[in-house]
Amino acid sequence: MRKEYDFSKGRRNPYAPLMKGKTRITIRLDDDIVAWFRQQVNDMGGGNYQTLINQALRRHMTSTSEPLEAVVRRVVRQELAGSPSRARRRRTQAA
Repeated sequence: MRKEYDFSKGRRNPYAPLMKGKTRITIRLDDDIVAWFRQQVNDMGGGNYQTLINQALRRHMTSTSEPLEAVVRRVVRQELAGSPSRARRRRTQAA
């Protein structure tokens, strides 16, 4: 048996069963987000950071009771209310 094997030209077994209920996707996440999830897994003593991301998304998905449209409207109203340039425009238009 060799001490080291070269798997650089290896390919996945096309006949290997895929996990049911899982979809492989490509997603781009910020480096700090991935680093945080990896650190959480390390702090817990090991595991898979992707599973942790999946759990966080599921928790958010099941706990969100407010529709997305309502959240967006609320945030936009808060931003507009606190914007000094918007208030100046209103005063200028009223005059």
